[in-house]
Amino acid sequence: MKTFSAKANEVDRKWWLIDAAEQPLGRVAAKAAVLLRGKHKPIFTPHVDTGDFVIVINAEKVAVLGKKETDKVYTSFSGFVGGHKSENVKQRRARHPEKLVELAVRGMIPHNRLGRSVYTKLKVYTGAEHPHAAQQPAATTI
Repeated sequence: MKTFSAKANEVDRKWWLIDAAEQPLGRVAAKAAVLLRGKHKPIFTPHVDTGDFVIVINAEKVAVLGKKETDKVYTSFSGFVGGHKSENVKQRRARHPEKLVELAVRGMIPHNRLGRSVYTKLKVYTGAEHPHAAQQPAATTI
């Protein structure tokens, strides 16, 4: 019996909808990462993009447990002197709530060319509305 290897142009891609309202951030990100990679499919091949499209709605209502709202810190550095910036979850939620989910998912997919192509299939929105109704996304539970 020969080993099956999927080909990216032959993969049937579905659209999934995840409602992040009152769901833990890590669980939302983990579910999205599995669907994006295609690990839920029997044709999963580690070096091929076999994943589906994922829409996450209500990103501003995602839950973080414990004291992470004030204690978890996101940092960035511009490369220039004095270019260190940091903000906690509360500040990021006020400024860019969709970035909370995007960054959590990005950390759960490969950090290479495959991961970058997988990441483009993630769509995160604040609020319950999204412009992908024509794709008829199937709702999934966490």
